[in-house]
Amino acid sequence: MTFFNRYQLPGACSAPRRVKRKLSFSLYWLCATLLLAFALQHTVTHAAENIEIEQAHLEDSSEGYRLSATFAFDLNRGLEDALTRGIPLYFTTEIEITKPRWYWFDAKEIVRAQTIRISYNVLTRQYSAAITGSLQQSFSTLDDALSMIRRPNRWVVADRNALKTGQTYDVAIRMQLDVAHLPKPFQVHALNSSDWRLSSHWKHFTYTAERQ
Repeated sequence: MTFFNRYQLPGACSAPRRVKRKLSFSLYWLCATLLLAFALQHTVTHAAENIEIEQAHLEDSSEGYRLSATFAFDLNRGLEDALTRGIPLYFTTEIEITKPRWYWFDAKEIVRAQTIRISYNVLTRQYSAAITGSLQQSFSTLDDALSMIRRPNRWVVADRNALKTGQTYDVAIRMQLDVAHLPKPFQVHALNSSDWRLSSHWKHFTYTAERQ
């Protein structure tokens, strides 16, 4: 028996085991923390992109090329509370029509946007929805008012002579809750709140201009 074996301190042999247990415990909490961070990040990302574009296409008409689109989404509790307290909500749909060019950058032929405003009147207990620059309509329920945004009227996005007959174009659309239309004090709050991050991805499709 060596000197170190005879005078070994009590519990010295178990020290490596305690170190291993501490390392295992630390590793467990590290993994749990990383999983939690990933879950939170996924939740925020999902909350920021929860408008779904169910369908979108262009239609040729006598007035020009119209956009037909339907959207699917619901308001979270924070947005519903803001609406019932008198804060209007603005939903903006953007469309870009681009002509591909193999020899240079693609040319954006058409860039259009349409904003629909939803508000609530506390006195009449009525919801109203209006496209910017047009008359507003009243609704008795929030779901009826949102139907004007989910299934908007086909609006003219390009004149008949704006697109070349037979030319194929790339079309991209998206919709988002537009906080830029809010009063300045509310913009600061909205930009820092996940409740107001309501948007869709860009949806892309091609369209070949029909003969006039």
